[in-house]
Amino acid sequence: MVELWDRKDSFVKTFSGGMKRRLEIARGLLHHPKVIFLDEPTLGLDPQTRNHIWDYVKKLNQEEKITVVFTTHYMDEADKVSDKIAIIDEGKIIEYGTSEELKKKAGTESLEEAFLTFTGHDLRVESANSLDRMRMIRSHRK
Repeated sequence: MVELWDRKDSFVKTFSGGMKRRLEIARGLLHHPKVIFLDEPTLGLDPQTRNHIWDYVKKLNQEEKITVVFTTHYMDEADKVSDKIAIIDEGKIIEYGTSEELKKKAGTESLEEAFLTFTGHDLRVESANSLDRMRMIRSHRK
């Protein structure tokens, strides 16, 4: 299904990042879900692997009628593969619609420009989460 049959006897630790992502998707499909959630499924992958994963995900959506919900920071991917897009800022959905609707509302040519119009152009100060704070405390104790 995800073109890993020839590696069935290999340890996962020997897989490339793209192979691991494909395996994660296959694992998520074992129980034939009606909805699958993918968190940054193509992060750090080469263009060939990214395209392969998106082709596979679109096929799942169309042929198996699985609803796919995914997060991405790659606006070109969202523009290319999404039926509907929710722009989230500081944990809240601030805009929702098709790519064309969002670009029209923002008065921009690209989805990335629309995203920046809705969320602002300033760099964000990211606060540390609880795991980050625990790591900082542990490193200061050494």
